[in-house]
Amino acid sequence: MPKMKTNSSAKKRFKVTGTGKVTRAKAFKNHILTKKATKRKRHLGHDGIVSDSDMGNVKFMLRLGK
Repeated sequence: MPKMKTNSSAKKRFKVTGTGKVTRAKAFKNHILTKKATKRKRHLGHDGIVSDSDMGNVKFMLRLGK
C-alpha cells in the first residue's frame, strides 16, 4: 500500500514546534490596514497556536497521527 500524502496546502501553512504544538499565521493582516491600530497589526504579525478544536483536522492533513 502506498504512503499517505501530506496535504500540500497544510504543510505550507502550519509548522510543528519541538513540543508538538502546531503554529499558524494569524488572519486579517493582508489588506485594509489603514483602519487597524498599530498595536493590532503588530500582534497579528506573530504566530498563533492552533486551537484544540481544530487540532484534529490539522494533524490529519499533516499526517501526524492522532
